Amino acid sequence: MSDKWKTWWKAAGIRAIKTVAQSAIAAIGASAILSEVNWPVVVSAAVLAGVLSLLTSVAGLPEVEE
Repeated sequence: MSDKWKTWWKAAGIRAIKTVAQSAIAAIGASAILSEVNWPVVVSAAVLAGVLSLLTSVAGLPEVEE
């Protein structure tokens, strides 16, 4: 694997992890109390956000030179 692809995967992965965390925080924050958190919905939304982040990164990442 070339250095360019390694750099791309690293940058895209970091973005995806941040997006997953942000989505999980938003989904958890939507509940009034912790016991009301619908964990399957939180995980599902967070994973979907991560996948969408990776797909969006295909369009280009400013961290990775063309």
